[in-house]
Amino acid sequence: MVIRRRARRILIPLVLYSISAAVAAYFVHHAHSGARGFEAREHYEAQAADLNKELEGLKTERGDWERRIALLRNDQIDRDLLEERARVILGRVHRNDLVIILGNEESKP
Repeated sequence: MVIRRRARRILIPLVLYSISAAVAAYFVHHAHSGARGFEAREHYEAQAADLNKELEGLKTERGDWERRIALLRNDQIDRDLLEERARVILGRVHRNDLVIILGNEESKP
């Protein structure tokens, strides 16, 4: 009977502390590496940095295109740009142009 009381005095707090420690470890683990944890936050921040770089590149490209379009819209059109676009659209070349055709060459035996 005395042994049972001592066992209860030791085992009940030990079991409660163990369960509390397991629950705390569960929450700490998921706070660190869960879907909304610190690792996920770092991943999202890296992804946001990559997207910001891509956005800056696209803004630069858009500025270039807007500048080229502005050259076509003015009262005085840039002749070189107009000629370049006409050649691309019509598929024509100037008689003094050098044309290099890139294609797959068949292997010869």
